[in-house]
Amino acid sequence: MATANKIAPVNIGIEEKDRKEIVEGLSRLLADTYTLYLKTHYFHWNVTGPLFNSLHLMFEQQYNELALAVDAIAERIRTLGYPAPGSYSQYAELTSIEETRDLPEAEEMVRLLVEGNEAVVRTARLVFPIADSANDESTADLLTQRMSIHEKTAWMLRSMLK
Repeated sequence: MATANKIAPVNIGIEEKDRKEIVEGLSRLLADTYTLYLKTHYFHWNVTGPLFNSLHLMFEQQYNELALAVDAIAERIRTLGYPAPGSYSQYAELTSIEETRDLPEAEEMVRLLVEGNEAVVRTARLVFPIADSANDESTADLLTQRMSIHEKTAWMLRSMLK
């Protein structure tokens, strides 16, 4: 983890040690979100079968939402005074989501995206108590929004499985 930007101190009522711990968690959330974005986009490009149109459109909506989420998470990290991770190698080290290199069938794509969305929720849940104990309501709000979105997305995808 890179150190805080020392050019201009951050004085927002959250101690630096707390900000650092929150940023470490948000960096894992960012890595999970970006990894899920890549997986969803990959599946969007390559889905086939009788549900092609439905899944192609659904995956597009999901990766567009994830692209916005990546930006919001990275900007929160910057707001807390730290650089946001942004390389594939950093994300590979930080993510809890396994990369998909093969090309699964459509139903397996859906199952893998359920798992990915649930993983993002679990990561956000781990960060929440840290933000809450530091009275970081802005991060807590971001985490709550992310959990709600990913729980709903997982439910919608899960509903498509047999």
